Order: sequence, then structure tokens, then C-alpha cells
Amino acid sequence: MAFTAKDVQALREKTGCGMMDCKKALTETDGDMDAAADYLREKGLASQAKKASRIAAEGTVCAYTKGNIGAIVELNSETDFVANGDGFKALAADVAAIVAEQNPADVDALLACKKDGKTVEEMVQELFLAIRENIKIRRFERVEGKVVSYVHAGGKIGVLVNFETSLDADNADFVTMGKNIAMQVAAMNPSYLDEASVPAEVLAKEKEILIAQMKEDPKMANKPEAVLGKIVDGKIGKYYKENCLVEQAFVMDGDINVGKYVANTAKELGADIKIASFVRFEKGEGIEKRVDDFAAEVAGMVK
Repeated sequence: MAFTAKDVQALREKTGCGMMDCKKALTETDGDMDAAADYLREKGLASQAKKASRIAAEGTVCAYTKGNIGAIVELNSETDFVANGDGFKALAADVAAIVAEQNPADVDALLACKKDGKTVEEMVQELFLAIRENIKIRRFERVEGKVVSYVHAGGKIGVLVNFETSLDADNADFVTMGKNIAMQVAAMNPSYLDEASVPAEVLAKEKEILIAQMKEDPKMANKPEAVLGKIVDGKIGKYYKENCLVEQAFVMDGDINVGKYVANTAKELGADIKIASFVRFEKGEGIEKRVDDFAAEVAGMVK
């Protein structure tokens, strides 16, 4: 029995499964819609689709480096219990390696990438069938250069730092310095690399807020604009020190900033070293987590 694209769409709407899964189901069942729906249920894909709307804010961040390529991936689950499982961690590591090796353009492209004959989407589905919990690849980044990685607290935070340097990526002293910078990023969460990286509109808004705050202060309200401007410039300097990586106080030596630490290391090693960029992923950041009100739930059941 032949089937059309409309049949595939209809099966997708009926089951909530992915387009390719629906197409495969109709192919396997000669276009029989009911049999195809049963096929998807037998494979566990229909139940996976139902759970896909459940909030997955736990999980892990995994970083991978090989040669001059680094990759970082956030893989989400519904619970910490699943995220701490060996199968989940292995999937995260496989996905990070695939990102580094195959350079997909986006998450959809990543799901179509293959390893040992299986697509990433199929790998995710297999793990779902084993644990019956929503699993999502939320995001990833791939970086080319002299990359050093760091993962904090078993996957709570992951960092990649890319350097411009004449040193080999596996130089022990360079790697030690890179790890220290990556830990700085993990701990202090800088918003920008340096002063030049701060967008003009962000800086303008910050100045606007600072001026408004001073005008609300009775001690500052009557000061001339020129004086207020100089005070704002001083406060912007503090903003840079808090939000720009190279300007931040180095956590391992508060007497110097990160930029000075890199410069000192470069001098010791007789090489040029510059931080080119960094990526920081924190597990579940920006995802609204489900909050269960068990008292209200019990009260509702009683009523």
C-alpha cells in the first residue's frame, strides 16, 4: 500500500513522533495507518513523544578535545538519577566526540549524524527505551584552535577556552595555565572576554543606569554633569573588572588579574599567548524547572 507525505504528517500528528520515524513506520507497515501507530508504540517511540513535553532541566555538560578541536555539549534529562547513570554519561561523551569530528551545523543536523551505523537520534531513542525519561540535546559549541577544557562538579558546568599561541596544544605548562583559566571562567562566569568585547549598547545602558542611580542619591544630585561623568567612568572600570575575563582578579592570586597571569606565563615559557575566546555552559541555565506542590496535589485528590 502506497502512502503520501500527508499520511506521514497525519501519523506524526496522531502519535507525536518524529517525521522520519513516521515515514519508517509507514514503510514497514505498507502504509497502514493503524499498524504504523502500533509499530511506533511497539518501538516505544510513541511514549517517548508523549514524554518529550516534560521538563528536562537536569543532565550533564560534557567537554571533548582532540588535537586542535574542542566541543562542548549539554545533554538534558528529567532527573539527577538518570543524569548520573553510566549510559547517560556515555551518550553525552559520544555526542561531544561526534560534534568535534563531524561539525554539524545545528541540533537537527547533529541528530542525523551517524556513529557505527546509528544516527544520534537513534542513540537517544535507545537510551530512552532503557530509562523511560525525556532526553534532549539542548545545545553544543565546536571550537578550532589551541583549546583547553574543564568540567566542574561532574558535569554541572563545562568550559572551553581557545588560545592563540605558538605553543603545542599538549604542552604541559600551557595546559596547566589553560585549565586555570577555564576554572576561572567556571567560577566567576565572566560575560565578555575583554573591554573591546562589551557591546556599545550594553555599555551605554550601564552608564544610563549609573547616572540615574546617582541622581537619586541626595549627595550626588547637585553635582555638575562633568563630575558625574568622571564618577561614571570610574564605575565602568569596576564593571569591566567584574564582567570581562582578562580584567577579573585571578582567583589563584588576587594581586594580579587574568590578563597579567597569562602574560606572566607567556614570559616564563618564552612564547606568545592570548585568550581568543571562551564558552561556558551551565547545566539547566535558563530552563524553568518544574516545582511540585505535593500539599496542593494531595488536597486536590481529597476534594
